[in-house]
Amino acid sequence: LVWTAIATYLLAFIAYTIDLAQRSIPASTPQREPALVGVSTATVSPQNAGTQSGGTDSVRTSPAPPPRLLWARIGTSLAVLAFLLHLAGTILRGIAAGRVPWANMYEFALTGTVLIVAVYLLVLRRYDLRFLGSFLIGMIVLLLGGATTTFYVEVVPLMDPLKSVWLVIHVFVASLATALFAIACGLAVTQLMQTRRERRTDTTSARVGGPRFLATLPTADALEALAYRFVIVGFVFWTFTLIAGAIWANDSWGRYWGFDTKEVWTFVIWVLYAGYIHARATRGWRGTRSAWLCIIGFLTVLFNFTIVNMFFKGLHAYSGLS
Repeated sequence: LVWTAIATYLLAFIAYTIDLAQRSIPASTPQREPALVGVSTATVSPQNAGTQSGGTDSVRTSPAPPPRLLWARIGTSLAVLAFLLHLAGTILRGIAAGRVPWANMYEFALTGTVLIVAVYLLVLRRYDLRFLGSFLIGMIVLLLGGATTTFYVEVVPLMDPLKSVWLVIHVFVASLATALFAIACGLAVTQLMQTRRERRTDTTSARVGGPRFLATLPTADALEALAYRFVIVGFVFWTFTLIAGAIWANDSWGRYWGFDTKEVWTFVIWVLYAGYIHARATRGWRGTRSAWLCIIGFLTVLFNFTIVNMFFKGLHAYSGLS
């Protein structure tokens, strides 16, 4: 199931990439930049205003129909199918283990990636973020494929410190925060590209710099605002992760904090995102600098999951790798 999910994710990635290529084709009629929220954008033209006020010499004009974005819809359909296969594989891993499937690095990756896709698909019901599909689904292919080939281990009994209800709470909340940070990172990357395009746009000649598909995406300010929302929610979950980890550490080792490598890096991530939120709230740190801070924060999350778990010694040596 997992390998089939990876193959289906790869097809979804290809479809999303074709969608971006299709967006680069100049449209025959000018179109508005799409809003992030699915609200009505119908406006009243001067001619319509005359009709609505009782005038008889006005002509109603119909707005240009929105693009169908066929390949984006295909990509989303494939992503849903891959998610169902992925979720089934994760559930069956848990059934085989007789516990929640997040007790080693392979299971962390399995659960974390399924949550990233779940949050992405749920967010699509409110925001049209299909332009992030190639970024997010491509990342899922790399993470899940890499974990399945590198981190896979057979089911083994839990180590004593993991035999706690906090395994269910702490790791699940951390994975959920990671999913939100991943979407925020994708938005921040797109924001940087959009900012560069907007700066290079020549208003006198209507010449646009950068990939043409960026013209179909929201503005850099809108992307930044949405990334900030995701980071806020993810930061709340990460804060709970830090607190829950301290409680779990006290139950297992008799102390709340011991400067273990994993504990330190979890706190470093918390500080980085706290700094991002503070920087975003400060006028001088909006724009490119806050976007880079958001990206660095997510790269630190990936570093904490991979390098710290594999190469740093400490009490959190639960990678499952020999």
